[in-house]
Amino acid sequence: MQSASELKSLLDRIDRCGYPAYKETRGSYQFPGYLLSIDHVQGDPFAAPSRLSIRVQGKDAAFPPALYRLRCQRVALEDALLRRFGQLAQQVSFTAKGSGHSGLISVSRCGQQVLERTACRLDPERGDLLLRLEVGFPANGRTINARELEMILFELLPRCVGRALYYRSWDPARLQAVADLAEDQQAIRSALAERGLCAFVANGSILPRASGISPLPMPDAVPFRSPEELEITLTLPHRGTVRGMGLPRGITLIVGGGYHGKSTLLRALELGVYNHIAGDGREYVITDDSAVKIRSEDGRSVRNTDISAFINDLPSGKDTLHFSTEDASGSTSQAANLIEAVEAGSRLLLIDEDTSATNFMVRDALMQRVVCREMEPITPFLDRARELFENWGISTVLVAGSSGAFFHIADRVIQMERYLPREITEMAKREAAAFSDPPAPLSPTKKPDFDRRPLPGPEFSESERIKLKVLGQRELAVGRDQLDLRGLEQLADPEQTAALGRCLIAAEKQMDGRRTMQQLAAELDERIEARGLEVLCAPGREIGLARPRKQEIFACLNRYRALKL
Repeated sequence: MQSASELKSLLDRIDRCGYPAYKETRGSYQFPGYLLSIDHVQGDPFAAPSRLSIRVQGKDAAFPPALYRLRCQRVALEDALLRRFGQLAQQVSFTAKGSGHSGLISVSRCGQQVLERTACRLDPERGDLLLRLEVGFPANGRTINARELEMILFELLPRCVGRALYYRSWDPARLQAVADLAEDQQAIRSALAERGLCAFVANGSILPRASGISPLPMPDAVPFRSPEELEITLTLPHRGTVRGMGLPRGITLIVGGGYHGKSTLLRALELGVYNHIAGDGREYVITDDSAVKIRSEDGRSVRNTDISAFINDLPSGKDTLHFSTEDASGSTSQAANLIEAVEAGSRLLLIDEDTSATNFMVRDALMQRVVCREMEPITPFLDRARELFENWGISTVLVAGSSGAFFHIADRVIQMERYLPREITEMAKREAAAFSDPPAPLSPTKKPDFDRRPLPGPEFSESERIKLKVLGQRELAVGRDQLDLRGLEQLADPEQTAALGRCLIAAEKQMDGRRTMQQLAAELDERIEARGLEVLCAPGREIGLARPRKQEIFACLNRYRALKL
């Protein structure tokens, strides 16, 4: 470790040298109140920016331990510190000038969800703070401009550190509100299991978003209000009494006319597996954290998956107990998605009729008369949904806008009218009974044993570095393979996608033909829980990761075509 004055002397010496001389700055430097580490230096002003980290000792940062007593509070505090640092960095980014990325100062950009990230870490024992960021080292052409880098390291960064990473710079009430909200959200999650619920939506929540491309709440939107029949009261540690809609476990059907808020409610439930920041409008929309959105995915790869509960006796004679294909149809992909979600430990399925394969979901009475059941290899979800709950313990929330067949099997029916829910179960059941007979019961199907034991792809080698590239929020390049993760609609951040790539490589190292997919995903999730996302990376490469759920890790593994299953 060197002093800040030694770094300044080094910058004086290399000023106006060729850009590669910046490599000499790698190392750690003690600044007043914090340690600055230059972990990786870019090779060119047009290359990916340099990676830096800032460490503040607990005694200097001085955040009260009561603010991060619980894990959820610690993650929320890290998120708040990162957001403020990011806002400050954005104000001074590119103040220093030069070619390429010269003058860039950036950290992870946080959305509406509160996610565990490598960008900011707080040691729960000592209170030490670590923040990771990127800086574009300035150059004129490809000649070092050390004066501009000196401005960044000795003026701009210290200003951001001083205003974001010390408790004395914060309004204590604001940070206390962050910690209190996180504890209240955790209390609701605990109440779901205790009360036999799969989700809760507080009265007053703002569910619509500003636009299809904006995650911000819609101005002047209709606040959510629970139907009286489903309204419950929860007592939270800090907010106190909160009332809202408690969705019991079982089969819930959401119906209504177009543009009345059905999919908006479902989307809020999908993202309710995460905590949200204050002001988002969905702070108190909390869903069973194992919930998985199920949809059809034409063309996805499926490997050795037992879809026989839904698809059997194919005319081609293809085995559906160990079904594999490189180009799944809508129905086979949705069946595989559902079974894989169960394999990943999901207790709640979220389904929208609009993104489902129609023939997988339902067959109406007329079609059954024309094409008899014996000639149809697909057993519709309609015929299995009740069994999934009663025998497998899997609840369903389903949005339906065109088929009333699900009225017969639903435990409750909610109609959305101008973004407000109305409980219509009794009326819907009465109309369904008058219109048609309920579906004939089927013989129960056996739950798969989930004994899939993968082996790594032929290109994988422990000694070989595999290149990862995030191509968007739901696309990932792993070596020469490209993963299409667009079907994982609950991914909330590109940094989760980056972490999934790291998870895949880490999982492949454990693939020995003895561990099942369930064991691999569970072990990986447990390692991250115990040691953080850093366990996925080599030292110095930890920047830019956010924690995905075990369900997304599992789904990513299933979509990696190079695996042998």
